[in-house]
Amino acid sequence: MSKYENCKKSVLEASIWLSEAGFFGSHRGTGGNVSVRADEAALAITPSSVKYQEIRASDICVVGFDLSFIDGNDKLKPSVEAGMHSIIYQNRPDVNAVIHTHQIYGSIFSIINTPIPALFDEVSFSLGPVIEIIPYALSGTPELVNNVAGKLSNNANAYVLQNHGILALGKTLDKAILHAELLEKVANIYCLALSTGKPINTLPEAISELAMNIRNYEVQEAQGKK
Repeated sequence: MSKYENCKKSVLEASIWLSEAGFFGSHRGTGGNVSVRADEAALAITPSSVKYQEIRASDICVVGFDLSFIDGNDKLKPSVEAGMHSIIYQNRPDVNAVIHTHQIYGSIFSIINTPIPALFDEVSFSLGPVIEIIPYALSGTPELVNNVAGKLSNNANAYVLQNHGILALGKTLDKAILHAELLEKVANIYCLALSTGKPINTLPEAISELAMNIRNYEVQEAQGKK
């Protein structure tokens, strides 16, 4: 049995749940990807171009942060977004799981190029005071990796990928899934609120600052443990 067996099973279970819940945009497609930090310099990630209902735990790819093959089905390639996941783990010691989805309401903000402001304290404390837009680049390219890296210093747990989808990060895979759900909740509500044409009430500045301080503290704490 591979020492990565538990990581691979958790990635598979999360991927199937996200697919069935509609977070990948289609039930029969292969869009989106899920990963966990497998050890100090490796990650376990979904394979490329395989339907989630057809993936087995043994198909989950384990690669080094340099994307070198470590474990899995050597006939399958890791997700084309493996580099994007890798750069997150390398820059964010507080993150142990990454989810990239094509969820509907989050994706709306990817095409209107609009950040989601601090609207609810629950969301802001978990995700950060602002869900920022990461500039567009073609999937799987070094340009996209660089664009993601350029936003990570805000220590948020969610981002919108311009004309693409969303990223949700977490200390655990369960937290990353929760953060994807929270992003979809606030994106749904914000979209409906904007459609009324009425002014949007954001959280008081003091609460936004508190949310930022919470996120910064959690990252600094993780850095101290590494």
